[in-house]
Amino acid sequence: MFLTANLLNLFDHTINLAEIQVVDKRIVSVKIIGEEQEDFSYIMPGFVDAHVHIESSMLTPAQFARLAVVHGTVATVSDPHEIGNVLGVAGVEYMIEDARQVPFKFCFGAPSCVPATTFETAGAVISPKDVRKLLSMKEIGYLAEMMNFPGVLYEQEDVMMKIRLAQAFNKPIDGHAPGLRGQDAKKYIEAGITTDHECFTYDEAHEKLQLGLSYVLIREGSAAKNFEALIPLMSQYPNRLMFCSDDKHPDNLVEGHINQLVKRALAKGFALFDVLRAACLNPVLHYRLSVGLLREGDPADFILVDNLQDFNVLSTYINGEKVAENGITFLPDLRSPIVNQFDCRRISPLDLRLEAPAASVTIQVIEALEGQLITNALEIAALIEDGCIVSDTERDILKIAVVNRYQAAPVAVGFIKNFGLKQGAIASSVAHDSHNIIAVGCDDESLARAINLVIDSQGGISAVESIFQKALELPLPIAGLMSDKDGYEVAEKYTIIDNFVKQQLSSSLASPFMTLSFMGLLVIPSLKMSDLGLFDGQKFSFTKLYFL
Repeated sequence: MFLTANLLNLFDHTINLAEIQVVDKRIVSVKIIGEEQEDFSYIMPGFVDAHVHIESSMLTPAQFARLAVVHGTVATVSDPHEIGNVLGVAGVEYMIEDARQVPFKFCFGAPSCVPATTFETAGAVISPKDVRKLLSMKEIGYLAEMMNFPGVLYEQEDVMMKIRLAQAFNKPIDGHAPGLRGQDAKKYIEAGITTDHECFTYDEAHEKLQLGLSYVLIREGSAAKNFEALIPLMSQYPNRLMFCSDDKHPDNLVEGHINQLVKRALAKGFALFDVLRAACLNPVLHYRLSVGLLREGDPADFILVDNLQDFNVLSTYINGEKVAENGITFLPDLRSPIVNQFDCRRISPLDLRLEAPAASVTIQVIEALEGQLITNALEIAALIEDGCIVSDTERDILKIAVVNRYQAAPVAVGFIKNFGLKQGAIASSVAHDSHNIIAVGCDDESLARAINLVIDSQGGISAVESIFQKALELPLPIAGLMSDKDGYEVAEKYTIIDNFVKQQLSSSLASPFMTLSFMGLLVIPSLKMSDLGLFDGQKFSFTKLYFL
């Protein structure tokens, strides 16, 4: 195969008209034949998502790839700790096996924190022995995000053992340390952590780079959006930045991927080759990915774009195979076997009842923040009716519940602000990181109904409204996280239920289900909800729901 196009050379920062020959999945020759000619398309390395949980797309790896290649993505650095928390090592192996069905280049990590904390119930444990086994596999390219930064700071033996194992295998160690600053950040980095995708302010990211962090990842997902805060770093640190989505729902993946961040960065005036270094080059070099960079002898992984102003992806090639063209994927629509762990009973509204200990009570309320994974902790006078603390739609203080999906247990109940629901409830078995069932609602009957829909399907997301008793559901039978259906079909159904929550239930959030999924993520402060109770992420301990 011969291609003639304007070649963007990411190493010498030149653009020339070139003839490229591909034989047996590799680039065998790159011949410069003239200066840039704008009537030719532009050829460049494909995009890489430097940190993503495939499971958050609600799609299997094979289905994720079908949607991603349309946008010029040829590879991901994928942390499978979502399914790891449900099924352990077997879950990681499931992702690897499913990914083998397509040419897309997945680099999986060995989950470092399963379970994420001891303050919640997970479905599995991944021990240092398990990490050793995973790191020995060629499909495992790094130690996935070390969320237990207190364990690093206090040098907990199992945490340090996992870090030493990654170093022994000469594989990078991903970080996760939201808000960590000063000497604590320095110690965390010096332990061997090389990246962080959790920086949410410019000052935090800049300080970590100055302290020696190899790379800051600029994240723009369905819930956490840090692009605007961090993109100014591009001017000073183009060789130490990458782009990532972290968690991206299927409807957003249909719309775009890393290509969107490239376009936005270019629109802000950042240098073309600096932006492409973050989107294409840095992840390949840091994680030593088997992704081609348009050099002779490289795998034939590349994309063609129309011009350097619109930057529309015309076609995507992986190993010399055209996998997408003009917005159409050429990867096959494959089905994956169902694996799961789900063992809980249906609940009743009485299980959600919260009796008030006095006539007047102050409750701690989680304040969800648009575009952020962090939350605030509020103290607000509770609404009490018939001797019970109930949701207060007038002040947007709603009941939040977490149900243990792995065994029979009492339901944990708390309160949350900023979901904006005026009626009904929503529920999901996608609830980072242990993936118990999490729900928010205006009344106990709606909450119980939404939760039971998820239980009956052995995983999924649901929404119910209380006036006409309408209910919508998207089953996620693979580990309670992923669908076994076509990715575009899943995206369409997700869009319907997402719009229902916003339009019929009046949620004010841009991505209510994604935000809901992070309200149980205890390793990100400030106040979160575990299946065992309300949790203070600052003090890293359980806290009281109410004060008299």
